[in-house]
Amino acid sequence: MTQGAGTGPSASRPIPTRPPGGSLDPVALRAVLWDVDDTLFDYTGSDRTGIARHLAAEGLLTRYGTAERAFSLWREAMETHFARFLAGEIDFQEHRRARVRAFLAARLADAEADAWFARYVRHYEAAWTLFPDAGPALEAVGRRFRQAVLSNASTAHQRRKLAVLGVRGHFEEVLGAGPQGCAKPDPRAFLGACAALGLHPGEVVYVGDQLETDAVAAQAAGLHGVWLDRTGGADGNAVPDGVRRIRGLDELPGLLRPVIDFGAPSTFG
Repeated sequence: MTQGAGTGPSASRPIPTRPPGGSLDPVALRAVLWDVDDTLFDYTGSDRTGIARHLAAEGLLTRYGTAERAFSLWREAMETHFARFLAGEIDFQEHRRARVRAFLAARLADAEADAWFARYVRHYEAAWTLFPDAGPALEAVGRRFRQAVLSNASTAHQRRKLAVLGVRGHFEEVLGAGPQGCAKPDPRAFLGACAALGLHPGEVVYVGDQLETDAVAAQAAGLHGVWLDRTGGADGNAVPDGVRRIRGLDELPGLLRPVIDFGAPSTFG
């Protein structure tokens, strides 16, 4: 069982209100903060399978030529309108409607767009899956570290997803963009998550699949940034100083092992 929020060993310490300047002093790590989509959860794979099945059921696959082209257009619509949601221009439901309208290039009423998206969601959720290395990593890390989630998606959506996937119990906090009032890469999102845990930023590792939005932004906020580069998208020289890169979550316990086994100062930063 994980400890409740704010009950850890550093819960009584004051929490910084802005990122510290300069380099980090080595400190013992207390918690691992996780991204969800394309880090623990195979969002891209589930989305690709879901939209392909949905378009086949709707009789729309031939409209886009190939399933891969359809997925590319669907992903483009998601990225465009999810960015609007994160910027506060539209709410979460409206971003879904905008995705449908952009993808279909159609002026649909709200109810029509909602119904179309709901039919897609059934196929998408049926394809939900964790990456094979996610469960073992959560078990290994959880034996010595507190764990929480910081995601840019809806908090309620991520809580439900983690519950369905059977891993919600690993996390004492699941924090999304809505309740935080800001989103990654804003440093306030990371600092708010540290505050929720009662920890200083230097006591927290952030693990995510996006180099800039996750690892670099976490490092800039005073946390220790770990970039999960599953595709090998860049060579070692492209990784900024202080950010650590792993190719799979099976590498994470080894990266933390000096702290776990020997209580030595963190090698991050």
